[in-house]
Amino acid sequence: MLTRFANRLFWSAVTLLGTAVLTFLLINLVPGDVARVIAGPKASPEVIQQIHARYHLDDPLWKRLGFYLAQVARGDLGQSFVTEQPVAEALRIRLPCTAALAGLAIAFWMLAAIPLGVLTARFRGSWFDRSVLVVATLTLSLPAFWLARMMQYGVSYKLGWFPVAGFRGFRHLLLPAATLALLAVGYYARLIHTQMVEVMDSPYLRTARAKGLPESAVLLRHGLRNALIPVVTILGMDVAFLLGGVLFVENVFALPGIGMLAVQSVFNLDVPMIMGTVLFSAALVVGANLVVDVLYRWMDPRIRSGGRATPA
Repeated sequence: MLTRFANRLFWSAVTLLGTAVLTFLLINLVPGDVARVIAGPKASPEVIQQIHARYHLDDPLWKRLGFYLAQVARGDLGQSFVTEQPVAEALRIRLPCTAALAGLAIAFWMLAAIPLGVLTARFRGSWFDRSVLVVATLTLSLPAFWLARMMQYGVSYKLGWFPVAGFRGFRHLLLPAATLALLAVGYYARLIHTQMVEVMDSPYLRTARAKGLPESAVLLRHGLRNALIPVVTILGMDVAFLLGGVLFVENVFALPGIGMLAVQSVFNLDVPMIMGTVLFSAALVVGANLVVDVLYRWMDPRIRSGGRATPA
């Protein structure tokens, strides 16, 4: 197990290195003068030259890439061209808001998806099952920014149930988290439904029924546990999707998170901040997949033992 974990760590490091190199090359090969953006359109040639010298913008690309990678290896993501704030500090300040929003959204959609998935599997083929399928397909087709605007206008502005925008406490996160949850709950409900259908006719469930266990205990204690194993894996992979949704939702609801920071840095052509947010997001995705790999082994004893085991 240690060998496999070390191998995963190695490839995670390679992935982050590739992300850093690719992001650096894409941003620095885009036409335009970063110094002109920093100084403004009316800056004198002397000021432009000073900025070029300060940020080594006249150095060869390979030399700037080497300097950037050495800087990242030391844990230094650089300083913002616009605010001169350290990128790592900006990310640290905004991380709690994004983490709270993402965690709340995951809790919302899993709390809704698990009972929906179990019930549609239990009553598969019924009107309820078909209705959930239709709703799941619709929610998967909705753009995050459009749904966020509709929720903001209808629930916040018209009904006044939640704050329209800004962040001054937990209540400001409820509607943005519900928006993200609506985008994912249908997909996860159908995923749990599919896994539950596969395990419902398994021998170990028939044995549990033969022992006289109630159907609810059979479904939840034995069926759901095994059905959730692949769901956990998909959830780890969907961290990237969640970060993309957070980016739009944070901007619509004016939440001071990493998504808002990323959009602002793109509009300002703030190269260190753009590269920092991309690399940090990549690190979150890689870290989530490592955690999922550990959870997968904990949930499925067949992987830990390296052999075959009877499902719980």
